Amino acid sequence: MDLSTAALLAASGLAAGLVNAIAGGGTFFTFSALVAAGLPPVVANATSAVAVTPANLSSAWAYRRELAANVKRFAALGIVSLIGGVIGAYILTVTNNDAFRKLVPWLLLFATLLFAASPKIVALARAIGKQEGPHPSNKAWAAGLAFQTCVAIYGGFFGAGMGIVMLAALAITEGDDFHLINSAKHLCSTLIQLVAVILFIAAGLVSWPETVIVGAASVIGGYLGVVFGRRLPASVIRWLVIAVGAALTLYFFIR
Repeated sequence: MDLSTAALLAASGLAAGLVNAIAGGGTFFTFSALVAAGLPPVVANATSAVAVTPANLSSAWAYRRELAANVKRFAALGIVSLIGGVIGAYILTVTNNDAFRKLVPWLLLFATLLFAASPKIVALARAIGKQEGPHPSNKAWAAGLAFQTCVAIYGGFFGAGMGIVMLAALAITEGDDFHLINSAKHLCSTLIQLVAVILFIAAGLVSWPETVIVGAASVIGGYLGVVFGRRLPASVIRWLVIAVGAALTLYFFIR
């Protein structure tokens, strides 16, 4: 590996850590850089998932106060995230590179449109469940868990954009508090990636030299991203998420 490739991978890890901590979608940077470094798409995706896992742990640690205060509230979300992550990761291990390459832009387009529509999704869930007060009704809660299961399957299969979709899913169960939603996102995404990583390593899909470089840089970006994200209004973060998702989608369609 030459110096320019190592620098590209390090920069992608830093960017991914920052963006994932604030909005999600940062895996785009690592996935693209790993493909540019010569890895096949499926291997690049698996390697990216392994590399950004330490950053997710770092971001989750930065949200430790919110997580500790909501352990029981997030328990069900964690369980469905684990189950969905295993299913999605297994699907990736049996997918060929050509088929995976064709799916990428459509997956990103779906994620971006879904998050852009998340306020309407929340309103619809509340109307169906007749939610009153700060807590979701039983129907809304069940819909949110089902949605999160689908997100976890997607996340285990393809990490890029997972945070964008997950923020929309968690808005159904967690209401309008963005930072509460974001703390739940970091917990769930970490659980999804941990189980996915186990399957990817067992399947021999991980390229370790690239993983070390991207992973080290993403840890730094992940922690800094949470600190920066706490200072931004929720509306700014929402539009940042949509802008990031749109950029990812356009790039992969053009590419």
